[in-house]
Amino acid sequence: MKMYFKNALIYKNGAFTSVDATFDGTCFNILDHGICDTDIVDFHIFNNCYILPGFCDVHVHFREPGYLYKEDTASGSAAAAHGGYTAVCTMPNLVPTPDSKENLRPQLDAIKQKAKIAVLPFGTITKGQKGEELSDIEDIADSVIGFSDDGRGVQSEEMMLAAMKKVRAAGSIISAHCEDNSLLHGGYIHDGEYARAHGHKGICSESEWGPIKRDIELVKKTGCPYHVCHISTKESVELIRRAKAEGVDITCETGPHYLVMNDTQIKEEGRFKMNPPIRSEEDRLALVEGIKDGTIDVIATDHAPHSAEEKSRGLEKSLMGVVGLETSFAVLYTELVKTGIISMEKLVELMSVKPRERFSVNTDAGFTVFSVENEYQINTDDFLSMGRSTPFENKRVWGECLLTVYEGRAVYVKE
Repeated sequence: MKMYFKNALIYKNGAFTSVDATFDGTCFNILDHGICDTDIVDFHIFNNCYILPGFCDVHVHFREPGYLYKEDTASGSAAAAHGGYTAVCTMPNLVPTPDSKENLRPQLDAIKQKAKIAVLPFGTITKGQKGEELSDIEDIADSVIGFSDDGRGVQSEEMMLAAMKKVRAAGSIISAHCEDNSLLHGGYIHDGEYARAHGHKGICSESEWGPIKRDIELVKKTGCPYHVCHISTKESVELIRRAKAEGVDITCETGPHYLVMNDTQIKEEGRFKMNPPIRSEEDRLALVEGIKDGTIDVIATDHAPHSAEEKSRGLEKSLMGVVGLETSFAVLYTELVKTGIISMEKLVELMSVKPRERFSVNTDAGFTVFSVENEYQINTDDFLSMGRSTPFENKRVWGECLLTVYEGRAVYVKE
């Protein structure tokens, strides 16, 4: 498809400039003086688009190797490109777990053969994510973007302290899933209004912020770069805010669903079940304030596809996890930018600039183009991911990806 972008706003160095540009199926060109009407035969004309640096998601699950019936590197990276992403960091909940060079190799081979964009894997903090023995951190540090036991919190303070010392010595970073198993008590949604009204077992907020509080003290001792995955509670925001004020080397992320939903909006369906859970309105507002004041550095989707059957068992019995790569920008633009809560510049910072800075991801590897002219309804049949479970199904949004280019080639073009 040939595209002509008229009066597009291109993001450079923290600000937007108006340009005209064309894409002819191969080359993208920014035009000095626009083009004449006679030159745009066969071009699809798009007005008032945004040309943005390719997004970077530092928390996704592509399920390869081990769970290819849920997602693989090809479908996951295609979904990412559809969502405007040119780089993603994949979590290590895999079989085998990437805790050694031998166990990392199948994932690296799949990335080399199938990835449409930059796919950068995490290694595990502990072998088999069992929390009992450290992974081969020194041996694989140069082949991974960082270290995480995502999906399982490191329960032992001594184990996390030892991990931080090794990760710092290796020049890497820990991306921590903070969850205290002793406080879960079989919970599967937020311990709040909806759980009490419908007889569900709740997950308390302390199960998240307690480990964050512990780890902040360990970062002070070790100086290890430390990033907190998917924060969801007001206490987490405040702990990280205070730690940053004290000069602690800490960053954090939250997800779109935590920023725009609260627990009164969930339904008795698996597409509303993820870990951590959607929490209270008070928590949501604290997260919004956190992105506004810079306490929260990154928005990441925690894209976690499962099969339709695994997500069809209701709130109690469905597996944890929802997909998000193909809805993230539209939901955030609709709920936060279009409503005036944050600027488009701030959204680009959260989705592209800051994650690339924190995880040292190439900043010049691509761009994406979005139209915000028309409202549309999210339809999971349009997804390129194998996963279909999203709390945003049928939501009306603004912000449609037209084009994503990575390393000079189009990896997604709207038909």
